[in-house]
Amino acid sequence: MNPVLPLAALGLVDAAFSGFRAYAGRDARIRKQRAVVRAALRGLAVGAVLLLAPALTAGAVLLAAEDPDRAYGALADGGVGFLVPLGAYALAVGLSLAAYLTLPFRAGTLAVVVGLGPLTLARPLVLAAACAGALVAGGGWTSLLVGAVAGAAVLCVEPFVHRRWYPRPL
Repeated sequence: MNPVLPLAALGLVDAAFSGFRAYAGRDARIRKQRAVVRAALRGLAVGAVLLLAPALTAGAVLLAAEDPDRAYGALADGGVGFLVPLGAYALAVGLSLAAYLTLPFRAGTLAVVVGLGPLTLARPLVLAAACAGALVAGGGWTSLLVGAVAGAAVLCVEPFVHRRWYPRPL
């Protein structure tokens, strides 16, 4: 299994949510759909640029390897190990978001408070588990390196968007 596309998709979706989180709570207007979409697109754009770092790291690992086929196999194995914790996390976030969108107001609010709030705070821990998964899955230190660079990239999206576009309340 080649985990590149699922990992890239998860990274880009996370970046869009990071852009939204950087904007959330800054605007008291009732109708702010355009601003929310703009914030998500900003996060997506920043995330797309920052996610080039793990791609370039993986490319450098492959170029420096004595046996590129073996290195590619190790990176693929590590990518699958990296994907497992992230997939479980994405499922939990998706279920919380679905509960928020489909349940009555109070239950939906509870889903955010109990689900999305703690899950957002757990992102660094989930990324650490994903890095451990990359190592344990047989990816070796090179997969751990690529995973750590990817983790740092996705964790930098929200602070960058926040500082670049939303330093003060609107």
